[in-house]
Order: sequence, then C-alpha cells, then structure tokens
Amino acid sequence: RDEENYYGKHGEPRKFDPKFRGPVHSRRCTDVICCVIFIVVILGYIALGVVAWVHGDPRKVIYPTDSYGQFCGQRDTFNENKTILFYFNILKCASPVVLINLQCPTTQLCVSKCPDRFATYTDVQASYRYRPDQWNYFRQFCKPGFNNPRKSVAQVLRDEDCPSMIVPSRPFLKRCFPDFSTKNGVLTVANQTTFKDGRGKTRNVTDLREAANGINIVLDARSVGMKIFEDYAISWYWILIGLFIAMMLSLLFLVLLRFTAGVLFWIFIFGVIGIIGYGIWHCYWEYDHLKGIPGSDLTVYDIGFQTDFKVYLQLRQTWLAFMIILCGVEVIIILMLIFLRNRIRIAIALLKEGSRAIGYIMSTLFYPVVTFLLIAICISYWAVTAVFLATSGEPVYKVMANQTLCKYANLTCDLETFNTTNVTKLCPGAQCTFAFYGGESLYHKYIFIFQLANAFVFLWLVNFAIALGQCTLAGAFASYYWAYRKPADIPLWPLFSSFGRAIRYHTGSLAFGALIIAIVQLIRVILEYLDHKLKGTQNSFTRFLLGCLKCCFWLLEKFLKFVNRNAYIMIAIYGKNFCTSAKEAFYLLMRNVVRVAVLDKVTDFLLFLGKILVAGGVGVLAFFFFTQRIPVFAQEVPMLNYYWVPLLTVIIGSYLVAHGFFSVYAMCVDTLFLCFCEDLERNDGSTAKPYFMSASLHRILGKKKLSPKKA
Repeated sequence: RDEENYYGKHGEPRKFDPKFRGPVHSRRCTDVICCVIFIVVILGYIALGVVAWVHGDPRKVIYPTDSYGQFCGQRDTFNENKTILFYFNILKCASPVVLINLQCPTTQLCVSKCPDRFATYTDVQASYRYRPDQWNYFRQFCKPGFNNPRKSVAQVLRDEDCPSMIVPSRPFLKRCFPDFSTKNGVLTVANQTTFKDGRGKTRNVTDLREAANGINIVLDARSVGMKIFEDYAISWYWILIGLFIAMMLSLLFLVLLRFTAGVLFWIFIFGVIGIIGYGIWHCYWEYDHLKGIPGSDLTVYDIGFQTDFKVYLQLRQTWLAFMIILCGVEVIIILMLIFLRNRIRIAIALLKEGSRAIGYIMSTLFYPVVTFLLIAICISYWAVTAVFLATSGEPVYKVMANQTLCKYANLTCDLETFNTTNVTKLCPGAQCTFAFYGGESLYHKYIFIFQLANAFVFLWLVNFAIALGQCTLAGAFASYYWAYRKPADIPLWPLFSSFGRAIRYHTGSLAFGALIIAIVQLIRVILEYLDHKLKGTQNSFTRFLLGCLKCCFWLLEKFLKFVNRNAYIMIAIYGKNFCTSAKEAFYLLMRNVVRVAVLDKVTDFLLFLGKILVAGGVGVLAFFFFTQRIPVFAQEVPMLNYYWVPLLTVIIGSYLVAHGFFSVYAMCVDTLFLCFCEDLERNDGSTAKPYFMSASLHRILGKKKLSPKKA
C-alpha cells in the first residue's frame, strides 16, 4: 500500500465509513485558477469570432475573383451574370491547386460561359471583316470594352487585351477548365489531340493536361457524385432503419455480456491455441515431407536473398524455424493462462458487472449524444471562424510581367495609379493584377497567429467535451459500485447528478486535463505541418528527427489520455483537484499493473468482437436487402445506381453506433476497476470494513464469507 494515500496523518489506517455512498457530495471547487483562465479563453474565443466576422467575407471563398479583385456572379455588380472565371493562358497554370488558390500568373476574367471551340486571336483578327460572328464570339473573352481588331497581334498579346487562344472548356468550381475526354485510350479535347497556341506553335493536348493535372478525373467523379447523391436521396430511410437495428443489436450485446463474456473469451482463447497447434502440426508435416528431396537440406544462408519467397518454402530449415516460433508462442500463451487465470476471471467478472451497472443506469448509453453535439458545435464554430479569418483582408495586387527579367515582377502595386508609373515602360506588357487577400494593418499581420489560436482553443474545447463526458459517466458508475445495497442505494438520477457535480465543481480540473492534451496535439499538428512543408527539401537527418519527434509526441498523447481518463474517474469519486487525482490514480494502477493489462486486453477484445458482430451482422442483412435477395422485401428495394453506397453507409454507421455504445461500456469497466482496486485497499471484507464489490467478485478473490450488506 501507498502509506501516504491510504493511511492518516499519524499512520493510522482509514476506518470504514458506513455512510460512504460512493462519489463524495460535500465538495468544493477544484483548480479554480484554471477554471478562470478557461472562461477567459472562451470569452476571448468568442471575441475572436466576432472580429473575424466583422473583417471576413466568405464571398471570397464562394465566388471566384478576377484580376481586378471583383467577384464573379455577385449581385448588383457588373459581373452579376458572369459567374465563371476564365484564364487567358491556362498553360501558365501548373496545377488545379494553383488555379483554385487564384495564383495562376495570367489575366483572369469573369465570363458568362466557357469557350466551346478552338480559336486563336491571330485567325479571328485575320477574318473579322468577312466573319464578324467569330470576332463577336471571341471578344467576349477579352477585357471588358476591348473592340479594336485593328490593333496589332503583338501589342494585343503584350497588353493581354485578349487571350492568344481559347479551347473548349467546361465549368468546374466556377472556373473554366479544358473539356478533356478519352477516345480509344488517347486524351483529346473536342476530339482533337493538337491545337494552335496563337503564338505560332502547334501543341499537344497533353500540355493542357499538365496545366490542369487531375481535372479530368475530378470531373468524371462529379457525375459519380451526382449518382451517389441520388442513391442517398431514395434510400436514406432504409439506412436509418439499418442504423436503428445496429443500435438495438448493440444494446442486446451489452446485455448479453453479463452472461456470455466468459464464454466468448475462452472460446477465442482455445480457438487461438487450436489454430497455433494446427500450425505446429502443419510445419512438422512440411518438414518431414521435404525429407530426402534434393536441395531441401540447404540453409537460408546458402541460397542467399531471393525475390521469389516461394524458394524458401522448399527448405526444411524454414519450416523448422516456423515450428519453433509457433511452439514458443503456444507455450507463452499457455503459461500466461496458467499464471494469470485468476486475474482473467476478475476481468471477466468486471465485464459482467459493467453490463449489470448499465442495466441499472440505462440513461448512460445515450450520453454520447451530448458529447457528439458539444463536439459538433466546437467543429462548426472553429470552421466558420477559420473561414472568416482566411477571408479577412483587402485585395492585394501584384505586378504580373511577361518578361522574366522584369525587376518589378511579383511586387505589390496600386491598381488605380499603376498606369501612371514607369513600370509599363520598363516592362512592356506588365499589369497590376489581383493576387490574394491580405493587408498591412496590425490585424492582418497576425492572421496566422489568430488561426493558430483558433486551432488551439478548438482542440482545448473538444478535449474538454470529452473530459466532461468521461467524468460524468465515471460519477454515475461509481455511484453504482459504492452503493451499499444494490440497487436500493443507487441515488436517484445518478447521471444528471454526476453531470451537475462535474460542471459545478470540477470545470477547472477538466479544463486543466484538456489543456495538457490540447498542447500536445497542437505540437503534433505543427510537426505535421513542418513535415509537409519541408518534404521536398529535408535531408535524411531532418526526416529522421521529425519522425522521432512525431512518434514521441504520439506516444506522449496516448499516455496522457490514459492518465487523464483515470484522473477524471478519481475526480468523479473523491472531488479532488486534477494533479492529486492523476497521481492517486496512477499509483493505484501501478500497484495493480498486471490486472490493468489483463483487463484492458480482455475488454478491448470483447468490445472489438462486439463491433465486428454488429457491423458485420447489419452489413450482411443490408447486402441481402439492397441486392434484392430477400423475397419478402424484394418489391420495397429502391432502384439504385450503386447498391454499395447505402451498404457501406450502413456498415460504417453501424460500426460508429456500436463504438458509441461500447465507449460507455469501456468507461463503465474502467470506473468499476478503479473502484474495485480502491475497495481492496480501503477494506478487508470484515464486518468493520466490508467490501462494496459484488458477490461474484468476492468469490473470485477466495474470501471466506461475504459481508451481509449485500442482498
């Protein structure tokens, strides 16, 4: 025992309190400073959202912007009927990412429709007198107001009054992209494989593909997406029925665990032993069968490394090695079962007790809905704030020059005064075009910091919502365990009482634990960002260092989540601050480390088996239904483009539904286990200090007689 935690100030052992009923009700607020900081941060977060809302403009995301900083398709403007962005020379655009981010170094105009034919300015200008219809069609893709076909081609292209060429295009993301298609395995645009670029060269359409890499796949995916949307529209109620069945199966599985936990576990264990035993026999059979076959007595060292791994299976040494490894695994499993049999029985008994506890407090199964709603609110607020922050700023214009040696290229410029400067003289054809949204004010300089703060507070709030759920559930299940007589002494509305205690007294402690996790997660996000940014330039040492740091912080996050989870249980029971609760929980678990490992693995296995059974069972039922293999419902099946759309939705949704219910069960088992360990160290089963555990757990411990406190 830890004397500091389980003995009084003068060394006397704690005495049994007959009035003890689990979670302490006479509490006081814990970690008040962190609570105050948390509330201040939330108020600051709200203020940040208001400031972002005032400065931001989501239209900058919804509507594309032309080279003059004007929105395409915005009402009550010159571009109201021009909803699509057209690029003068799409060959200058490296990829769709460049286009979507409005960073393509070419003039961009708002148009009402995309080009539907190949044409060059040179050909159109030469024929405008006897083919005016071609000129009228082409000039709608020129700068507004330009109608001077007599201007020389060189000057028009230099000043970018008109594009040098147009190609058949279609709108995607409100931007004109080449209308790619594949004919007999050959990439074409309007059934052509070549086109004129308007500058005296004939080019292949693959040049357009390189400029708009991946667009053809995305455009094809758009039609698939429409069909998927149609499938959802006509099958949504059947999907909901499938998810309801998954919910009922999850409830049934949790109830049956009270009676089948031990059976399922031992069936699995003996199944594994049997499979490994068969593997040992098969390895021996192969080893004996290869006896006398030429070349089978060679060693792996003799034949060296071979790309065809079947060669190794022709060696007796290979099968002998397999047999030795399997024998070792078999012996280890059997020895673990022999020496850990009592702890396994305790783990199974706790699983059964968890099912019984949930049966008495059924409302806990639906608490994950509260956590889901809180997290959904956090995600929505973070996403909206991030969009408004990203669109905070005024249009920033930069010099776009055709000459690569122009010293003013990519420098900021003023659209209104640009024509009065000498830039156009030094760099003929240079233009002042829209680049992005930004600004020079103090607010705009710290946009990145605000985005970082937005992400950090988001992580903090999400972890707080999770912590609140864990503490609430722990308090409810602790009320069950520490009930002197079950279920008579279980308090009324234990879930609501636990939620009220967590909010009223322990907001600071929960915020403290969530803050620690949020800091580690933010560091992990920064490391991922650095890894992404440095991927093209980093050397081997940098990759190794970043990999080590990412691995270390991933492990640290897992460990802290484990400690926090158990700290919240102790907070729910005793009402102490976060650090004290975390320390006591950690020491308590370390004194029962073998029991922790066994219980954790047994619980993980049974809950994973439950998720697979629920998702698999509902998935099989959905497969037979949507493929019309159930005669009774054959006429009710909707006509689908892809039957796998609702099928996969039902399977994934069923798994998530089962995960939501089983997460409550896992929290229940963890809480009961900590209470069980605490019970063993506080009490000895005597009349003066009786156990609070159930009769089944008491029998497993091998005690002589259970206190008459239990009915």
